[in-house]
Amino acid sequence: MRWFGPNDPVSLRDIRQAGCSGVVTALHHIPVGEIWSIAEIRRRIALVEAEGMRWSVVESLPVHEDIKQQTGHYQQYIDQYKQSLYNLAYCGIKTVTYNFMPVLDWMRTDIAYTMPDTSLALYFERSAFIAFDLYLLQRPGAAADYTPEEITKAELRLKSMTDRQRNTLYHNALLGLPGSDERFTKEVVLAALEKYAHIDAARLKQYLFYFLQQIIPMAEELGMKMAIHPDDPPYPLLGLPRIVCTETDIRELLEAAPSPANGLCFCTGSLAVRPDNDLPGIVRRYGDHIHFIHLRNIRRDAEGNFFEADHLDGDVNMYAVVKEIIALMQRKGISIPMRPDHGHQMLDDLHKQTYPGYSAIGRLRGLAEIRGLEYGLSAMQS
Repeated sequence: MRWFGPNDPVSLRDIRQAGCSGVVTALHHIPVGEIWSIAEIRRRIALVEAEGMRWSVVESLPVHEDIKQQTGHYQQYIDQYKQSLYNLAYCGIKTVTYNFMPVLDWMRTDIAYTMPDTSLALYFERSAFIAFDLYLLQRPGAAADYTPEEITKAELRLKSMTDRQRNTLYHNALLGLPGSDERFTKEVVLAALEKYAHIDAARLKQYLFYFLQQIIPMAEELGMKMAIHPDDPPYPLLGLPRIVCTETDIRELLEAAPSPANGLCFCTGSLAVRPDNDLPGIVRRYGDHIHFIHLRNIRRDAEGNFFEADHLDGDVNMYAVVKEIIALMQRKGISIPMRPDHGHQMLDDLHKQTYPGYSAIGRLRGLAEIRGLEYGLSAMQS
């Protein structure tokens, strides 16, 4: 399970009691771009090992915006990124997750969407997001990104909201990075978006490929596995390009830096938002480059809305996906690290303040369901 560090209300002991043997964590207190020192890495390892577990995967080692824009001190930040990788490998941590999403990490319009059983889930509502973009953020030129029908629907959606609901939408859309209590501000986001005005998808891919060509040879030499997380959601937002959305994107980034070290964080929830992504097929075709797995489920509709569903009840055929993963691991004779992702807020956790999607009980339920599915499938295939 993912642990956000000493300030996470879900403790390491909670995670151990959930049946986990490994922890996915990161040094969120270190500013993006600065080197993760051996001393800081060892301090985190000691905390995890004191509770009888191991720090198995880094999630994530953030990529500085200068690298994504190939401007400013981008080469220095790449060198510092490589030093952090070296320090992690020196300390025995060999799997590193990262993403290349500009400005924002992930986007939801509702972080407390009430499910039929009264648990709370994460939800993305396209009309609400467009209303945020056009009328709350007031991004210059935003109207050009939407059809007249979408704009009309967003206007009606905004009119239907109370002042409190508009304020909630505004703050949900400006949530900070995972592990951070700091929210983005309107001014910061607009200024950041302006820096990407000249960067389209083709150019951003060019910058990603350059980054990979700089770090992957070193990662391979160190015996490391780099796992890029798909974009969430997997389509453009706020005029920003998204370039890790489809199987074609995956193939191109793997071809840009051919190496066993260059791989994917296979996130079923992110990829499944696009119905054209064949998840079991991606496992079959690119399994040799899947280094880390997020298993979560979503329900989507034709308008682009989606919410986080129960792990075994959504548009992801979790049976087919896990079956392919088990076959992959048996073929390679390895165990790929996996975690349940984005559980519902439920039971006693309804009265606690946790990072959205990362309360304890909902993730524990997801972990139990996935482990049960894996156990049953493994027994059938043995």
